[in-house]
Amino acid sequence: MNTFLVILIALAMAGALVALIRGIIVFLRTTEADLRAGPDGPSVSSQQQNKMMSARVGFQAVAVLLVVLLLLLSRH
Repeated sequence: MNTFLVILIALAMAGALVALIRGIIVFLRTTEADLRAGPDGPSVSSQQQNKMMSARVGFQAVAVLLVVLLLLLSRH
C-alpha cells in the first residue's frame, strides 16, 4: 500500500511540475496585445495561464493529501 501511495505522490508531483512548466511557457509567449486585452474579456493567453495555475494547484493538493494519507497509514 505504501509503495502504491508513493507512486501516486510521484505522479501528482510530476503533474504539478508539468503544469508549472507549461504555465511558464504560456507566460513567456504572452504578447503585448494579450496584455492589453480590453473589455472583451481575458485573452486566450490569460485563460491558458489560469488553466495551468489551477491544474498545478490541483496536483499539489492531491500530492499533499496523499502524503498525509501515507503518514497516517504508516503510524499503524
